[in-house]
Amino acid sequence: MNPRAIAAPAPWDDLRARFRWQVPPALNLSVACCSAWAAAEPGRTAIIHVDAEGRATPWSYGALDEAAARLANALTARGVGRGDRVAILLPQCPEVMIAHLAIWRIAAISLPLFSLFGPDALAFRLSDSGAAAVVTDQPGIEKLAGVQGDLPDLREIFLAGPPDAPPPPGARSLWAEINASQATGVAAKTSADDPAVLIYTSGTTGAPKGALHAHRFLIGHLPSVELQHEFFPQAGDVGWTPADWAWIGGLMDLALPCLYHGVPLVSHRMRKFDPEAAYRLIAAHGVRSLFLPPTALKLMRQAPVPGDVNIRSIGSGGESLGTDLLEWGHAALGAPINEIYGQTECNLVISTCHGAMKIRPGTMGRAVPGHEVAIFDGEGRPSAPGDVGEICVRAPDPVMFLGYWNQPEKTAEKFRGDWLRTGDLGTCDGAGYFTYVSRDDDVITSAGYRIGPSEIENCLLGDEDVVMAAAVGLPDPVRTEIVAAFIVLREGAEMEGLEERLVARVAQRISPHVAPRRIRFVDQLPMTATGKILRRALRGE
Repeated sequence: MNPRAIAAPAPWDDLRARFRWQVPPALNLSVACCSAWAAAEPGRTAIIHVDAEGRATPWSYGALDEAAARLANALTARGVGRGDRVAILLPQCPEVMIAHLAIWRIAAISLPLFSLFGPDALAFRLSDSGAAAVVTDQPGIEKLAGVQGDLPDLREIFLAGPPDAPPPPGARSLWAEINASQATGVAAKTSADDPAVLIYTSGTTGAPKGALHAHRFLIGHLPSVELQHEFFPQAGDVGWTPADWAWIGGLMDLALPCLYHGVPLVSHRMRKFDPEAAYRLIAAHGVRSLFLPPTALKLMRQAPVPGDVNIRSIGSGGESLGTDLLEWGHAALGAPINEIYGQTECNLVISTCHGAMKIRPGTMGRAVPGHEVAIFDGEGRPSAPGDVGEICVRAPDPVMFLGYWNQPEKTAEKFRGDWLRTGDLGTCDGAGYFTYVSRDDDVITSAGYRIGPSEIENCLLGDEDVVMAAAVGLPDPVRTEIVAAFIVLREGAEMEGLEERLVARVAQRISPHVAPRRIRFVDQLPMTATGKILRRALRGE
């Protein structure tokens, strides 16, 4: 068994006082999350894949490691090597993990991409990262077809599908390449600080930025994961999250920690979250440990809870859950719901744990052992208990990103001295409990996603009838916020069907999860003296 970050249950203050990071100088995520288990217990179940018809296929660590080794050799044979970026454009499935493990095995950098991204969103991320290869499926191939000509760095496309199905021109069959390669060689030597994963954030004042993470960021996630899941792992634990593994929440808040700790991980694609289907999946496969975004919890609360679910722990983050939802978790699910806080650049630094602290509903919890979190005022001075200020995290920290991809200036702006600035406003009381107050930028929080307005606005401005556009978040009881677009049209624009056309444009070209759910046509947008849109005024703040 891989070592725990939290050795044994204890009160929170004791855990923080005795905690010491144990980050080995040499670390490779492929070895830590798969090869080590494959060598010790090759038959141990790593992944249980459940297809759309409910059929379950187990994957052992031995089989997973062999497939990753074969793909690593196939990538090497195609000229992909250390430091190259390889994109993974797939929904939850074993091929996602096989690709990640193979990429890390050759010291390349994995680039997870949301399977619902449209061509514009994909083109930007693939171009900005200079991705050399993509592992995708047929829907992904179709999206790439229209933008591939603008991606000179993209040399290889691997299509995940039946090995005997011929791929389209310019692509290779992923499984044919795997089956034709040897399962030989060992993982490349990498240090804990070598780059491993590039995850794009949602742009707020500009285009999305690539947050580059090192192999060590898995170790940085472990204290929070182990605490939010009540001293994870426990015998009989099985993990699942409906969150896509392309996001840091799905990948790092549960999926990779499960593999690291030898906990079977259920993979299943839900095109749209269905609470009753979620309960059936949980019951059928004995899922006990879940990462559930707040929206999923709210929807599950509205559905009847079957008697055959046996949930042990739930982690959730993105908004304050409140007393009622926390009490419902205990009463209806028989499990504590622990809240977490973090962001793509520095994830899981605040948490609750029912077994180690007194829970104060409305707060996010306390700083996780190993992480130093504080509130600073606008002048960079520590705030007094209860005063609103910016949530900051002290560097260095194993969970903290290496920097923004090819943007040293933006990276520098993220820090004030030794402290990473989250851009979120909050308070901290005298007992160390943090409460989220608001964002300090224009990010939209909707259904567990953090959405930047710039990409949406640029997409809308591509329509011939749109002169100006602003995207903001408006309150919503289920999703926290919905995306709303305020649009100035050209004179004489035809109104019939325009709203539907604009919504479809964003859904198709970027992603359905960022498409506006409300559009308002206005004569003008509020602007600053320097010509910047005052999104705060549009939100009614």
